[in-house]
Amino acid sequence: MPYYYGFDWTYIVLVLPCIIFSMWASSSVNSTFKRYSAHHSSRRITGAQAAQRVLGWNGVSGVRIERVSGNLTDHYDPRTNVIRLSDSVYNSTSVAAIGVACHEAGHAVQYARHYAPIKLRAAIIPITSIGSKLAMPLILLGLVLSFLGSFSTGIIYLGIACFGLSLVFQLVTLPVEFDASRRAMAAIADSNILTEEEQRGARKTLKAAAMTYVAATAVALSQLVRLLVLFGGRRRND
Repeated sequence: MPYYYGFDWTYIVLVLPCIIFSMWASSSVNSTFKRYSAHHSSRRITGAQAAQRVLGWNGVSGVRIERVSGNLTDHYDPRTNVIRLSDSVYNSTSVAAIGVACHEAGHAVQYARHYAPIKLRAAIIPITSIGSKLAMPLILLGLVLSFLGSFSTGIIYLGIACFGLSLVFQLVTLPVEFDASRRAMAAIADSNILTEEEQRGARKTLKAAAMTYVAATAVALSQLVRLLVLFGGRRRND
């Protein structure tokens, strides 16, 4: 394995920069949300009201909007057809809260319009969840059974393939999140939810949130590449 003076250079070179990027993205979304939480809509529309307007503008009905505890715990639940908005979004009139609320409404619109990527993401969630749980146990099992030669190598590669499913999930998630933000901003502008100046704050908030998904994809990709570098030569060595 590629170690140098006790250091795993594959982690330092491949994974660590992506983890730092992910930490920066997480910090950025929190700071951006906090910044634009202080900028309130001149029309005094709350996050819940804005989400309802997005649904109405898209002709979507039957979606409930509920309050959920926590900070930035906002999400759309397709199983119950409910948009859940956090304490800092539901009743807030800030441009940040409105941007987040409209983004979640964008997900509801995606399901109503049968947007293919979100349907695909929902379909692969069970498979990717199982795969991510089995990946490391399979790799470790392959290492323990290394005396079995090519059979152990096959188990390790199966574990790497299972890990690769998490990258597939992240890649499918990216267009889903960007499209939800696009739908949100279009509805915000066309429904006059925010002024042009206020829209810039909402857009920056959503862009910061989108970077967290980009970072998660980068981390998953770097970890997969690292596994391939670490174990890719086993078959040649066996």
